[in-house]
Amino acid sequence: MLMQSDYNGVSALDAFYQPQHSFLNYHLYTLPVPSNEGRKFFIPDNLREELLKRAERNHVGPAPGLPLPEEVQGYHSLVPLEMASPEKKKVGNWSTMVYKATKISDGRTYALRRIENFRLMNEQAFSVLEKWTKIRHPGIVSVREAFTCRAFGDNSLVVVYDYHPNAQSLAEAHFRSHKGPYQAGRAVHPERITEQTLWSYIFQIASAIKVVHDAGLAVRMVDASKILLVGQNRVKISSCAIFDILLYETRQDQFLMQQEDMILFAKLIMSLACNNPSAVSNVHKSLDHVHRFYPGNIKDVIHYLMKAPGPMKNIQGLFDAFGGRLVTELDMAHATIDHLEGELMGELENSRLVRLLCKFGFINERPEFDRDPRWSETGDRYIIKLFRDYVFHSVDENGNPVVNLGHVLTNLNKLDAASDERFMLVSRDEQSCLVVTYREVRNCIEAAFGDLARGNR
Repeated sequence: MLMQSDYNGVSALDAFYQPQHSFLNYHLYTLPVPSNEGRKFFIPDNLREELLKRAERNHVGPAPGLPLPEEVQGYHSLVPLEMASPEKKKVGNWSTMVYKATKISDGRTYALRRIENFRLMNEQAFSVLEKWTKIRHPGIVSVREAFTCRAFGDNSLVVVYDYHPNAQSLAEAHFRSHKGPYQAGRAVHPERITEQTLWSYIFQIASAIKVVHDAGLAVRMVDASKILLVGQNRVKISSCAIFDILLYETRQDQFLMQQEDMILFAKLIMSLACNNPSAVSNVHKSLDHVHRFYPGNIKDVIHYLMKAPGPMKNIQGLFDAFGGRLVTELDMAHATIDHLEGELMGELENSRLVRLLCKFGFINERPEFDRDPRWSETGDRYIIKLFRDYVFHSVDENGNPVVNLGHVLTNLNKLDAASDERFMLVSRDEQSCLVVTYREVRNCIEAAFGDLARGNR
C-alpha cells in the first residue's frame, strides 16, 4: 500500500508533472490524418460507446445471492458470463459454465471455464498446458493455467483464459433467430453474412488453426459456440486445451485430430454461409445454397477442407490455393488501422490537459494562500486566479454562464504550449485588468506548483 510519504518526494512528482515541450506555438492537438475530415477533439460516439460497454462489463461485480464461492484458487469476485438454464451448455459430455473473475496476484480480469463433475485421474494431463500457454496469436484466446478444485461443491476442472469483455460467440451473433425471437408471429432471421466478412472470418480462423498445428497441437474446438466475436469482424477461437485435458487418457493420433480440425472448419463455414447451424445435415443442399449466394471461391474452400485426410492436405494448402484473397483482407486491416490511428489523434494530447487540470486543482482555493501576498491582487500569482475565471467562469452579455468546451480546450492547449499570444484577464469586480501571454500564465503555474511540490508556499 502506498503511503502519503511516497508522494512527497520532488523526484516522483517531477517525473509525473514534467512539462511536455513542443515545437507547436499554439494548441497541441495534432492535425487529423488525411482520410479524416475536419478536426475532432474526441473519438466518435459509436467507438466510445463500444469501449465504454467493454469497460462496464469488465467492472461488473457479482450479483448478490448467487451461490458462488468467494475465492477459487486465487481468483475472486466470480460473475457468471452465461445465463443459467436447465439445459446447461456442454463440452463433449460434460456440463460447463464460464465465469469472469479477478486474480488476486495481479488484479487483472480473466475468464474461467469450469467443467462440472470431472475427476482428474492423471496429473500428467496438465503437461499439455505448457505448449498452449506459449501460443500467442490474435486469433486465439490465450490459455493461462488450469487446475482442479472443490470450491463449487463438486470435482471441477477450471481452465483460465484471457477475458474479452462484451464478446459474443458466432452462434449468438448469427444463429440466434433459430431459437427465436418472433415479431408479428414470424421468426426474425439475421442478415446474411456478406462475402467480404465471411472471407475475413475464414482467414482469421485459418491463421489461428495454422499456428496451433505448427505447434504440434490440434484445436478441437472449431465450433460457432466456441469462436468469439470480440469486435467488428474480429474473431478468436476460445476454449482451447480443454479436450486435451479431458481426453488425455484416450491418446488420439495428432495428425488425425488436425485433419478433423479442417473438417470442423468446413462445417463451420457452411453453417455461417447458410445462417443455419443445422446446414451440415444436408451437405449437398447447403453447398448449392453457398454457390448461389456466394459466387466467389467459398464453395471451393469447403470442398478443399472436406477432402479425405492425406499427407498433402493441411491448413497451409488453404493459403496456397486462396491466398489471393488475403490481399483484400490485408487492405481492410490497414484501412482499419488508419481509421483507429486517426481517431486516436483526437485523444492524443488529453493527458497533457489532465495534467494541467490536476495542477489547477492542487493550486486553486488552498486556504493557506489566503494571506500570502503573492496571491493578493498585486501578487505575481494573482493571474492564476484570473485565468481560472477566464477559462471556466466566463459569462455572456446577459450574465449567463458560458459552458463552451471548445473555449476551454483551446485556452488550455495554448497554455500548455506556452503561446506568446496576448489576451486580457479581468477581475471579478471588473475594476482591474491585465494583459498577459499564455507563457506568463504558464510560468506562474509552474512556479506555484513547484513550491507545493517542495513543501513551500
